[in-house]
Amino acid sequence: MLNEFINSFKSINLSTLDENNFPFSSYAPFIKYNNKYYVYLSDMAKHANNLKNNPKVCIFFIEDEKDCENIFARKRVTLQATSNLIKRDTKKFEKILDEFEKLNKDTVKVTREMLDFNLFELTPIYGEAIFGFGKAYNIGGEHFDTLIQRDNLKGHKSK
Repeated sequence: MLNEFINSFKSINLSTLDENNFPFSSYAPFIKYNNKYYVYLSDMAKHANNLKNNPKVCIFFIEDEKDCENIFARKRVTLQATSNLIKRDTKKFEKILDEFEKLNKDTVKVTREMLDFNLFELTPIYGEAIFGFGKAYNIGGEHFDTLIQRDNLKGHKSK
């Protein structure tokens, strides 16, 4: 359920911290490779500079409103992560860009040579998922791909 949900997306919502420690939300195309998430961002994008200055990032996936059964229970996954800038002219940089190019050939082919574009590796450290009313999970496992039932939840109460 978790991997199928995440694999249905081509982009992720990112929340980074700006120079004043205020959250800044944006989005970016991504790939998932070897259980980590990668984004390729221009320095013109505020979230790129935020990640360079503060490695904390929140990755957020949410079901489209037009597809949800109930607006109060949209399926969603939140991953707290740390970011790492992957240096150019390394095997890892070239391998990940090759993977990006498979999905976004024309765009990546053009931006690959632009020096203001940077590759960031996002490594999850904590996560949670909501798949409907009463279907709240923590995310764990070695690769943060396992739903873990939350213990001791009493659920919603009524008068």
